[in-house]
Amino acid sequence: MTSRKRNVLGVLVDATDYAAATEEVVRAARERRPMALTALAVHGVMTGVLDPAHNARLNSFDVVTPDGQPVRWALNLLHSAGLDDRVYGPELTLRVLARFADEGLPVYLYGSTEETLSRLIPALERMFPALKIAGVEPSKFRQVQPGEDVEIADRIRASGARLVLVGLGCPRQEVFTYAMRPLLDMPLMAVGAAFDYHAGLLRNPPPWMQRAGLEWFWRLGLEPKRLWKRYVILNPAYLARLGAQKTGLWKARPPAPAAERPSTFAV
Repeated sequence: MTSRKRNVLGVLVDATDYAAATEEVVRAARERRPMALTALAVHGVMTGVLDPAHNARLNSFDVVTPDGQPVRWALNLLHSAGLDDRVYGPELTLRVLARFADEGLPVYLYGSTEETLSRLIPALERMFPALKIAGVEPSKFRQVQPGEDVEIADRIRASGARLVLVGLGCPRQEVFTYAMRPLLDMPLMAVGAAFDYHAGLLRNPPPWMQRAGLEWFWRLGLEPKRLWKRYVILNPAYLARLGAQKTGLWKARPPAPAAERPSTFAV
């Protein structure tokens, strides 16, 4: 647990920036050390708020970055963090991959579909010609079978990878990352929609919308049927709880970090 962790609605989020988060991932890879990182927007934070067991898992992560502007604003409002920018998962992914390409450290891509990965790999190779992709494994879109987690970990280690990028969607990717961390001597990054963005399947909103915290509105317009509940219900709930924490009406006590591996999780 780092000293930069701050309580946002009971979820411990790091008051960090791109440079520091990138350096932590690279250092863990060099040292062959297990590490779990995720980047949380409002939906990710609220998933923890509404599920105490998941909240405890999130609070055990080595690094939780403020993926969305509203999460950065919360860190500044509640804790005077002084953050000038968020640490957006897709952008952090590119910065980490640039460092791994420079240092010759191989990466493993886990999750999403074969179609997405078939578009993602050449896109990454164009951006980072020196990048070493040690292995690629699409999601099975089911729960893990007995012993399968060890088999997955064995495949990742045997590939020579020094980093796993996990693209299973929230909260499945956080549970996978948490569950697999004890089995791997390398960092795992839950990167959300980064696979889809960098494969060219999703378009980023204009920079002004990103700065204004309106990315949710952009994504809602692109996928209204899938995302309307996430944003129409969770965004107001987030703001209400943030106000309650700021005024002291709600203590928002963080649960203790989880220590036990889940009995089942999505792969």
